Amino acid sequence: MKIVQSSKVLLIGLLVLFLTACGGSGDDTHISELETPDNTQEVQDYYASKPEFFTFKTLADLPPTLTWENGEHLAEIGSPNAKKGGTEYTQIQDFPRTLRTVGPDSNGSFRPWILDDTTMAIAHRHPDDFVFYPGLADSWAVDTDNKTVYVKLDANAEWSDGVPVTTDDFVFMFWFFQSPYIVAPWYNNWYGTQYTNITKYDDYTFSISIPEAKPDMDSRVLELRPMPQHFYQEVGDDFVERYQWRFAPTTAAYVIKDEDLKKGRLVTLTRNKDWWAKDRKHWRYRFNADRIRISVIRDTAKVFESFKRGDIDQFSLNLAEYWYEKLPDDDADVQGGYIHKSVFYNQRPRPTYGLWMNTSQHLLKNKDIRVGINYATNWQLVIDKFFRGDYTRMQTSSDGYGEFTHPTLKSRPFDIDKALASFAKAGFKVRGPDGILVNDEGQKLAFTLSSGYESLKDVLTILKEEAAKAGVEFRIEVLDGTAGWKKVQEKKHDLHFSAFNTSLEMYPRFWETYHSDNAYDDAFLEDGSVNPDRQLKTQTNNLEALAIFEMDDMIDRYRASDSKEEMIELAFAMTEMHHEHASFSPGFYQGFFRLGHWRWIRYPEPFSYKHARSGGQLFVHWIDTDLKEATLAARKEDQTFEPQIRIYNQHAN
Repeated sequence: MKIVQSSKVLLIGLLVLFLTACGGSGDDTHISELETPDNTQEVQDYYASKPEFFTFKTLADLPPTLTWENGEHLAEIGSPNAKKGGTEYTQIQDFPRTLRTVGPDSNGSFRPWILDDTTMAIAHRHPDDFVFYPGLADSWAVDTDNKTVYVKLDANAEWSDGVPVTTDDFVFMFWFFQSPYIVAPWYNNWYGTQYTNITKYDDYTFSISIPEAKPDMDSRVLELRPMPQHFYQEVGDDFVERYQWRFAPTTAAYVIKDEDLKKGRLVTLTRNKDWWAKDRKHWRYRFNADRIRISVIRDTAKVFESFKRGDIDQFSLNLAEYWYEKLPDDDADVQGGYIHKSVFYNQRPRPTYGLWMNTSQHLLKNKDIRVGINYATNWQLVIDKFFRGDYTRMQTSSDGYGEFTHPTLKSRPFDIDKALASFAKAGFKVRGPDGILVNDEGQKLAFTLSSGYESLKDVLTILKEEAAKAGVEFRIEVLDGTAGWKKVQEKKHDLHFSAFNTSLEMYPRFWETYHSDNAYDDAFLEDGSVNPDRQLKTQTNNLEALAIFEMDDMIDRYRASDSKEEMIELAFAMTEMHHEHASFSPGFYQGFFRLGHWRWIRYPEPFSYKHARSGGQLFVHWIDTDLKEATLAARKEDQTFEPQIRIYNQHAN
């Protein structure tokens, strides 16, 4: 689960967690100055200490009745017209703080470039059909009765340094993610509780078992990504520092060379010409640019200026301001056919834009105040005024999950009378001279409304002005992405406007954001009462500090259930409980993405795919270098082309 990046609002992306870095080295301590440990024996001892989890057999032990599949019937992703070559120019809002993909500061807007959107899992969901096509696997078999998925790796799969990808890398993956060295509690929990066994049959064949036969049990295994054991042989107590600026061998098409990491300014990805999957179906027509030059440009307006100059190839036009005003249909570059505008309607779980209320803060512990804030927050005006009516009000924190999304629950509308009534229950009945409510002690009903979304600062202004009508003051605090994320991770916020990006999954997750394990250390006593000595837990995604004993029980049952019907029932019940708790004010979602791109950036005929979250996510576009040269020459001579303003609504709801 990842925070959505502000400079590419409502596309992919994650709040930026980084400010400083160095090319090749992140600080004054160099890897060469550190001792070189070897964890080989420690890893082997760990395997031996958990014989029920780590099992070693032979091919003769494979069940003979397995049905192997490989998704070969699925339509190929990408276009055979795609051309390799060229340099794509793009940007990020802040320079990455680390090249690690796990541990402190790793979950930032740069991570999709080196993990989420580029590396290969065992298999991947097809972006149109929601079933799996091969990644690292040659084939797989699902044994539902025994809660086990069997995998045959493609024997040609290699890491970018030429070392083969083998079963050992998947076995090692469990040691790695269960290890305290990585300083990543979520990974420790997930890999320690959501899997029960990995069995090695040979170098390219293994099975992984899970505790319950979940409705999507295949995805629990097939979406796993291995860790290169040979590279992480030095993992120990100094993991965070030792691997801070070391680019790990990857299964992705792109690598980062030491000389292509420029402190504070620029990161360049280079396509691996020897990438093992370059000729494989579903992969051969993707990742087409030879190089991707990612510059740091922090201000959205400056990003747009760079785009209009042609220094950046593509620009998200999701914000109404840019779609309608900054780049209108009658813009000279649009009418000249130099810049194309595209709208693509998609279907997928929606990012959770809204106000996250920190219930550990004094006033926000009071449910009546939280309910009042919900009624005092005018999201519909934001949608109508800021987004020009193009977006839709979010109803719950789990919209877009089909039958797992609550069918009737509605978010609270803007209602001044209901807001005032709720605030009155909490003792705030009288307005002060500035119109803001105060209680009998003279305390104002005021909160800091923070956000790391510079490009959405006007949303906060609308919310502030409307909330004042209901007697509550929002003190706006617009931070950069790094500071905003740091604040909520340390649970120092009052109200925070943000969103978690969502994965393409069958059903929503609740443990990360709503379980008390991620709110407090030892939140409850054995009898379910509140532990008076509990301490707030930081560095988790439970931004509401939500801790409800009954919710914990339902989440645990939800995670343990292998019944789709029971999971749907629990999902509805938890969504209702979360709504009743009123610690989240659902904001909005968009059912599409909008993109501006120069004429030389080409896309397949359908442009994108049903479940894609953005134009660039699947890397199906390519650069036509000849067309770029011709376009720039024509623009210089005032020669025009047919305007291209396209709406792709084949997947519109």
